[in-house]
Amino acid sequence: MTLSEYINTLRGKKIAVLGIGISNKPLIQMLLERGCDVTACDKATRDRLGETADHLERAGARLRLGEEYLKGLEADVIFRTPGLRPDLPELLEAVSKGAVLTSEMEAFFDVCPCPIIAVTGSEGKTTTATIIARLLEAEGRTVHLGGNIGTPLLTRADSMTRDDLVVLELSSFQLMTMKKSPAVAVVTNMTPNHLDVHRDMAEYIDAKRNILRYQNPGDTAVLNADNEITQGFADIARGGLLFFSHAGPVKDGVYLDAGVIYDARGGEAEPVMNAGDIFLRGLHNTDNFMAAFAAVRGLARHETMRRVAMEFRGVAHRCEFVRTLKGVTYYNDSIATSQTPTIAGLRAFDKKVILIAGGKDKGVPYDEIGPVIVEKVKTLVLTGPTSEQIRRAVLSAPAYRGSPDIIIKDDFREAVLAAHAAAEEGDIVFFSPASTSFDRFRNFEERGNTFKEIVNSLA
Repeated sequence: MTLSEYINTLRGKKIAVLGIGISNKPLIQMLLERGCDVTACDKATRDRLGETADHLERAGARLRLGEEYLKGLEADVIFRTPGLRPDLPELLEAVSKGAVLTSEMEAFFDVCPCPIIAVTGSEGKTTTATIIARLLEAEGRTVHLGGNIGTPLLTRADSMTRDDLVVLELSSFQLMTMKKSPAVAVVTNMTPNHLDVHRDMAEYIDAKRNILRYQNPGDTAVLNADNEITQGFADIARGGLLFFSHAGPVKDGVYLDAGVIYDARGGEAEPVMNAGDIFLRGLHNTDNFMAAFAAVRGLARHETMRRVAMEFRGVAHRCEFVRTLKGVTYYNDSIATSQTPTIAGLRAFDKKVILIAGGKDKGVPYDEIGPVIVEKVKTLVLTGPTSEQIRRAVLSAPAYRGSPDIIIKDDFREAVLAAHAAAEEGDIVFFSPASTSFDRFRNFEERGNTFKEIVNSLA
């Protein structure tokens, strides 16, 4: 089905789009331009939406806003925003009355004319998806990169051809109700995450399984052999199965051994490159590249893999170099919304750093981060609601003997300035919150940009 054919099935129906955010605003605009009956719904008030509300009404949309925006919802088709649980009572009631519950991403899978490579996991999704796209572009392919990475693709489907390739980052929220899987499904890792939204870890894992649950025999799954949960996903793989591992050889896939990355096929391995030649530091980034290499098997040459790995400078807000000032280097890792990526980032440095951490609680314990902070941090600056949890994790670490120094600042800017004041020539200031951004910011991008603005304004 083409996008135009899909839109034709919506004409004459009442359509409700839940959430007036990044992924849904282009959807609302497209539906209105093609003559559909659209009600745009959001928990935000009209004052908060501002000009967006005025623009949507001028374009022909009806608005349902405020705390009770889901109450008495009546529609034939409902597009759910990814962060909204599909089993809310209001949605279940609408579905019981005949409404079809879908999403921008589910619709895209229905109309996409070309093969899809999709990446999910608890960490590394965006970097891995971006590397895959760079590898394919370096081979001369036309690539569309989107999904949870911030670019909705449904509205662009009519401009895609069968020879193009789509690379998606998919969150657990997007996958919860998916009934289709991509041609190549990559799972980077699985650790406790988003337990403030998911009922429990089991639900979180089950949502992730949807990335390969509906694959065909000709499709491929790429799984992390070093993670017990992702290893278990192999049980439902319907097509080809590749593993990646930094712990040693795998029969089919990509692995690291004695500092060299190998491409293994049926037990026969060919060296791809020295891991030390990858520009991005850290074992977690080696994992990201190995996952990407496995995903593009047959689509990218080893020569291309080496070149991209040596040149790729990373993605914004992911261990992103900001600047060096008076011998002090600043890194922005705002994407670290749980302790696992912060731990990986700390281990990527070969010296103790000044760490800025803290934010909104995600419902995940901080037991593991305490010992790593004691080992890898010389000064810890905490800010936000999780400050006390992180502080307790450090104080209770077995090796804690009064170091690192701990500074707590309520104000975010004051926290950054405190880290700056504590830094001496040769130090590294590492902003890796290990918490979500929603205590002060709309998202991790706004938080990271704010950090960079403060750092770049330092004299």
